[in-house]
Amino acid sequence: MSISQVLGTLYRYARFRQHAGDAHSIHSPFVFHLYTEVLRPDKQYYAFEGIEQHRQRLLRDTRSLEITDFGAGAARSRQRTVQELARRSAQRPQRAQLLFRLVEFLRPAYLVELGTSLGLTTAYLAAPNPQASVVTLEGCPATAALARETLRDTQAQLVVGPLEETLAPALARLPHVDFVYFDANHRREPTLRYFRQCLAKAHEATCFVFDDIHWSREMEQAWQEIQAHPDVTLTLDLFWLGLVFFRQKQPKQHFRLRL
Repeated sequence: MSISQVLGTLYRYARFRQHAGDAHSIHSPFVFHLYTEVLRPDKQYYAFEGIEQHRQRLLRDTRSLEITDFGAGAARSRQRTVQELARRSAQRPQRAQLLFRLVEFLRPAYLVELGTSLGLTTAYLAAPNPQASVVTLEGCPATAALARETLRDTQAQLVVGPLEETLAPALARLPHVDFVYFDANHRREPTLRYFRQCLAKAHEATCFVFDDIHWSREMEQAWQEIQAHPDVTLTLDLFWLGLVFFRQKQPKQHFRLRL
């Protein structure tokens, strides 16, 4: 991140904190339970230790790789070490563990992840239910090779290639999607395009999770358009993550919540 990006993020976070609430501001029983029992607790589970041990191995790995980045515009290649990827690109343990608790609570049968990176978050998504179908899509072949090591003992299926080419066929092979984690191209137009593609396979109990919804003004615009979509009835803005639900039996509601 450049200094201007850091300052922009700090400004957006300060603005978020001014308007965000906590458990006392929640008047939906479903959201209250989700917030107090799933999102806020800092519980430790059996699966965490093994994944975090693998993270530490990656943080010590000095191998250099040719990384192809599709996540912020046109594809570009650069040399990066594995430990740099583990430090900068992998989801932080606290957020990945929040996703684990969310998956454990919702019990989705069909999960899709857009943006595998090193596979650490994928491992967290796959751990709560080994019988679930987990499909994760990664654009960079070198990163995908590392992710295969991470996911060797999981049921996750890794699909490699640009999302513009791999997402539609991957979705076509699934009867529906119960949980989708969007952590790929952090721009408005691709984010909305992926949202619409996955929406075609969603149902009332589906949950979409978007990473870095306040990463830029462009991502904030995408988040606002997703919130306004007529099929979306409930959203939770956690600043770093945005949760989207399609529960048709409740009025449209949007929450900003501090973790």
